[in-house]
Amino acid sequence: MVDRTNDSGTAARALKGLKFMTKNVGNDGWTEIEKRFHELAVDGTLAKSKFCQCIGMKESSEFANELFDALARRRGITSGSITKDELHEFWEQITDQSFDARLKTFFDMVDKNADGRLSEEEVKEIIRLSACANKLTTIQEHAEECAALIMESLDPKNTGYIEWQHLEMLLLEDPTQLTNQVTDTRTKQAPTKEPNPIKLYSKRLTFFIEEHWRRIWVIGLWLSICAGLFTWKFIQYKNRAVFQVMGYCVSAAKGAAEILKFNMALILLPVCRNTITWLRSKTLLGKVVPFNDNIIFHQVVALGIALGVGVHAIAHLACDFPRLLHATDDEYEPLKPFFGDDRPENYWWFLKGTEGLTGLVMVVLMTISFTLAQPWFRRNQLKLPKILKKLTGFNAFWYSHHLFVIVYALLIVHGYFLYLSKKWYKKTTWMYLAVPIILYAFERLIRAFRDANEKVKLLEPKLYHPNVVALRMSKPKGFEYSSGQYIYVKCSDISPFEWHPFSITSAPGDDYLSIHVQAAGDWTKQLRNLFSKVPAIPRETVRLSVDGPYGAPAQDYKEYEVLLLIGLGIGVTPLISIVKDVLNNIKREHKDIESGLVNNNGVENNKRRIFATQRVYFYWVTKEQASLEWFSSVMNEVVENDENGVIELHNHCTSVYEEGDARSALITMLQDLNHAKNGVDIVSGTRVKTHFARPKWHNVFKQVAAKHTDQRVGVFYCGRPTLIRELKMWTNHFSRETTFNCKFDFHKENF
Repeated sequence: MVDRTNDSGTAARALKGLKFMTKNVGNDGWTEIEKRFHELAVDGTLAKSKFCQCIGMKESSEFANELFDALARRRGITSGSITKDELHEFWEQITDQSFDARLKTFFDMVDKNADGRLSEEEVKEIIRLSACANKLTTIQEHAEECAALIMESLDPKNTGYIEWQHLEMLLLEDPTQLTNQVTDTRTKQAPTKEPNPIKLYSKRLTFFIEEHWRRIWVIGLWLSICAGLFTWKFIQYKNRAVFQVMGYCVSAAKGAAEILKFNMALILLPVCRNTITWLRSKTLLGKVVPFNDNIIFHQVVALGIALGVGVHAIAHLACDFPRLLHATDDEYEPLKPFFGDDRPENYWWFLKGTEGLTGLVMVVLMTISFTLAQPWFRRNQLKLPKILKKLTGFNAFWYSHHLFVIVYALLIVHGYFLYLSKKWYKKTTWMYLAVPIILYAFERLIRAFRDANEKVKLLEPKLYHPNVVALRMSKPKGFEYSSGQYIYVKCSDISPFEWHPFSITSAPGDDYLSIHVQAAGDWTKQLRNLFSKVPAIPRETVRLSVDGPYGAPAQDYKEYEVLLLIGLGIGVTPLISIVKDVLNNIKREHKDIESGLVNNNGVENNKRRIFATQRVYFYWVTKEQASLEWFSSVMNEVVENDENGVIELHNHCTSVYEEGDARSALITMLQDLNHAKNGVDIVSGTRVKTHFARPKWHNVFKQVAAKHTDQRVGVFYCGRPTLIRELKMWTNHFSRETTFNCKFDFHKENF
């Protein structure tokens, strides 16, 4: 064996490497294993088929079966089952903290004929098993070439076999360090916290206000207007004759109605996409209004509407109407101008009238729209019967939301036929709604014009495994956009009405427009199925229209010299556009330097840099190996053209077990060998080396903070909400509570 006592680095790598069990090891782990044994054993023995489940390797059953066979061969066990004592021996061996013992176990797994040598066929088999355990289909398909690469490296004399010491030597070689690893001693600094709790909370409050002041003043203004309208109407009706009969119920109902009208007008503004994009990009309002939160504000206003509807309806139905029915003749006398000379006979009188019917129908339609807009319905997250399942999903959300046309028509009618207001100038519903409805109608006319005139030609559809379609389209005449923005796409072959949003993955300097679509819902699955027929169907027959571009948080990247881009799965799409834009500007700057237009410091006319971004850290976390193919050309292009290392790329494949796990050990070897020999990553097929498991975000932020003290870093995240809380935590932590003096600004898009 190799002497590791005098090499702390080798000893550390040996300690971490070839772990069969990364959790529940030792005595505590055995307690759980013993419990599972009693649950799974039959007649006191555990079958080989249950071994993987018993030791917690259920997701790697084939690998676990080979491990079982290796452990059994060493003990001369030929039966297909083991006793609890034998299982305990197995467990002690696979959890042995000695690297030498773990290496021997791993070697025995490969050396099936127990001759102390590994043939190329045996190496190929363990590669196939490791690739299967890590869901790496490409390596499974090329197991023979991978085995040849290992044999070429470890068997230079062509003996036809390798021995355990060769395997040990390869495993203990110093792995390539991550490209963003920082050796600066500043990375070892511990976070410093303010010992004085008053100063600490004061500092946190200051940072909170600094970060959220735009949201605070907008929400504060909205709440103030709602409170003012409610109070004004409440007091107004408290001083009217109807208050003597209906009491505070009518004041509450009318106050709620006033804020309901205001919010029904306001809710249209955040979804006027063209207006929002223009305001945030072309006016100073973009500095003081958080236009990135337009959909969140739309949802907040929707809650205000729900509250207003609830108070208004309950106050009328449960209080006003019953009190009116039970009023005495004298009490009813002042109300004759509003309800007629003959007092309503029963409760039904209120419901069957125009006011009652329009109100009830609106409540029903609003309830349907509000319910189907909830994430668990919109994303089909609930386990429902098939019949009900068809009534949920994005399509159900999209169509139900268009019930607003009926709701607004009913609201205007409802606001005209009022019980207690007969003069036209007191019927203010139409006054609230007129401007927002006209603005929204104008927005829809713009979209209709684009639909009719901005058809795009499909240039190159491409299907990626397992469920992504990349569409490269012609760019409409005069179509200008910024990286990070998105467009709406309509495919008339699927639906003549539905528009769906997708981030733009091409860069502004490209002569085409591209998007990447993941087949997750009804419409996107139909799109994938449609293009799976191409080229059988001529591309020209596929009818596509685009609407946009529209603003998104990611487009603010130009405000920062340092970027930390984090994409989860298909959420990487807007960030790819940013990377391509930065790359295009790097290329352009190189050309300008060569032509003498710009000096070597990137200064034009000795006044300014052409492009602000000086450093980009890009992290893409994806579950499947096949996903890395989506943007392989971009990755290779960055490596080839980014001579000064402006863009630092990190791909993380989470299906691969983390470094040190026995199931990924051979994959790690192959990766290092292939990258050293060919400059190509064996997992992604690109020149960017893929990391295994999820990034340790604490270290990522720590390293960036250490490199960029006294600077502001724009953190842009796009993907599922899963990571938002953790990223936000580290953003705040390294901005407020460490000595790096680096400020992180967090921007997110989730879907």
